[in-house]
Amino acid sequence: MITWEKAEAIFNKIQGLEREQAIAAILELLNGKDTDPSPLTPSGAVPIYLKPNQEKKRKKKPGRKKGHPGKSRKIPGHIDEQSEHRLKTCPHCHTPLQKSIKSRKRYIEDLPQVQPVVTEHLIHGYWCPCCQKHVEPAVVEAMPGDNIGLHTFVVTAWQHYLGGISINYIVDQLKKLFRFQITPGGLNQGWIKLAGLLKAEYERIGREAQNSAVLHIDETGWRQSGGPRWLWCFANKSLCFYLIVKTRASKEALKILGEAFQGIIVSDFWKAYNLVKALAKQKCFFHLFSEFKKVFARNYSEEWKLFQKALTRLLKDALRLWRKKEQLAPEDFARQKARLYQRLDNLRRQSYTDEDCLRLCKRLTAHRDELFTFLDYEGVSPYNNHAEQQLRKPVLWRRRCQQNRSDRGTEAQAILMTLFRTAELRGLNPVDYVETLAKQKISENHIKPKTKTKNKSRKKAA
Repeated sequence: MITWEKAEAIFNKIQGLEREQAIAAILELLNGKDTDPSPLTPSGAVPIYLKPNQEKKRKKKPGRKKGHPGKSRKIPGHIDEQSEHRLKTCPHCHTPLQKSIKSRKRYIEDLPQVQPVVTEHLIHGYWCPCCQKHVEPAVVEAMPGDNIGLHTFVVTAWQHYLGGISINYIVDQLKKLFRFQITPGGLNQGWIKLAGLLKAEYERIGREAQNSAVLHIDETGWRQSGGPRWLWCFANKSLCFYLIVKTRASKEALKILGEAFQGIIVSDFWKAYNLVKALAKQKCFFHLFSEFKKVFARNYSEEWKLFQKALTRLLKDALRLWRKKEQLAPEDFARQKARLYQRLDNLRRQSYTDEDCLRLCKRLTAHRDELFTFLDYEGVSPYNNHAEQQLRKPVLWRRRCQQNRSDRGTEAQAILMTLFRTAELRGLNPVDYVETLAKQKISENHIKPKTKTKNKSRKKAA
């Protein structure tokens, strides 16, 4: 389908070309993939986004180059079982065979066939004369009242909330791989119970985030029972705190950060962060570069080209100064940093007529002191890539599992994702970490505080 934009593109491409070259260019454009849908195409069949065509690169030959030593799996450090294989007759002609003339060893590692382990717990009760009540030892292998082991719920929660595997598929895996029978509802209720058990630890991680020296913040859309929600992410190098709420307003950030955050906030240019008071703020350079690319695709004015070129050079010069900070004397570094601010002020104070230039100039004015914070503080990045990486797995979960169904399910999602992801950032095994925490909480909850109880016989006598 020939549109006005395609005709204009053909006209611009053949300007200055000879007749044969112009015909070849027109045929190339007309024979290319038609990205404009026909009026008869259903809206559901129209792709949201088409990736640009990329030139096919020559595939590299697999394996190591000639002459390099080979690489194979290492021999296991321990042997669990041994098996001998002998022949009595030839497998081809069935002739009886005599004594073996040679032998070789072959090592095979495989997953064992797993059957559910059913443990009968015999719990002895005792009477405490001091507490005047019946006491029992804690059983930490399962949550109170459950007949499904704690390890099962922790492993499947890790698969679901961090791996993005659907509940039905996990149930199918348990049935086929481990001969373990459980319903999706039973699994989901166990996860909610596990999250409730670990809520105090979740809140403690939130307080750690509140006391961070540098905190990366980002948010993305979420859904609960078809309604809109927002997933907030507060992260540093050692923790990741998720919060799922109804709004994207600044009040949600204030709940976590408080009225005055004593650290540095790295974020994008979303206006909700403007009301949060902090020691300093750093706005993400990548969002500015992305903005340049989007505007450049539709705005061809000379004023915009000059503005975008000047601002790009300014940001790249700031990044170069950041990389060679250790190599410069303090006075030279301070002088070059002051020069960056001077160039920024000159750029934003000029008069513009282009709408995109005016819009970005307004943004630079509003965030003038939040662009080069990374030059003043150690451990501060000019990019908010860390927070965006922490949102990557929740976004994959959202693509596969779509949404939460209830408030309790949404809360469990935030709690368990926070605990599993924090364990990963700290270099810990997330399953072992959460299971250990759960066992500690079960043991702590089992020991109830000492309360005064009156003897019934004494009460009757009185």
